[in-house]
Amino acid sequence: MRILVLSAHPDDETLGCGGTLLRHVHEGADVHWFIATRACEPQWDAGVIASKDREIEQVGSALGVAEIHRAAFQTTRLDQVPQSELMESIRAVAERALPEVVYCVSGRDIHSDHRILFECMTAVFKPFHSRLRPRRILCYECLSSSDAAPPFAERVFVPNVFVEIGGHIEKKLSILDLYRSEIPPDPHPRGPSAVRALARLRGATIGVEFAEAFVLIREIV
Repeated sequence: MRILVLSAHPDDETLGCGGTLLRHVHEGADVHWFIATRACEPQWDAGVIASKDREIEQVGSALGVAEIHRAAFQTTRLDQVPQSELMESIRAVAERALPEVVYCVSGRDIHSDHRILFECMTAVFKPFHSRLRPRRILCYECLSSSDAAPPFAERVFVPNVFVEIGGHIEKKLSILDLYRSEIPPDPHPRGPSAVRALARLRGATIGVEFAEAFVLIREIV
């Protein structure tokens, strides 16, 4: 199976679907990882940026992804980027990966980078494109972003797909430890206890110990 996971920021995918990706890799899937934004000066100094770059390489290796694709758009500034440029970056990676399944951050999240990436993703993967037509598109939830959206019905993350990750939860948490510049200690929405608690809650929803939850955007059978 060919899989493409799209994240606005480096830690999004491990928080939201790291266990699922580990399961896919364990089952022999070919996983490509696209990161839309990059830390830039003067918001971060050169040393911090280099540290973040090393973290991404370490996480990619630990997850077992086949290839990491990095765009150079400035983080927290996707709303200032022409959408055609972001769409072309996604399309170029999709042409290389030819994914059967796509995972993306949610378009309902509080973070503007997430919403814009989602909108561009849906434009790239229009269902009538015969070459770039994944059979499944799913959105994953991201702690401190999906759960922080305003309390309006159209913004609430309501999952309808669940993936059991009981065999991968400990490795997911150990990979999150690699994000020394991104993941804060407990108590925090992205801290390890919160990540474990959410996986436990999603697991209880389907009668297993741990799971990750998704919103199915489209499925073609």
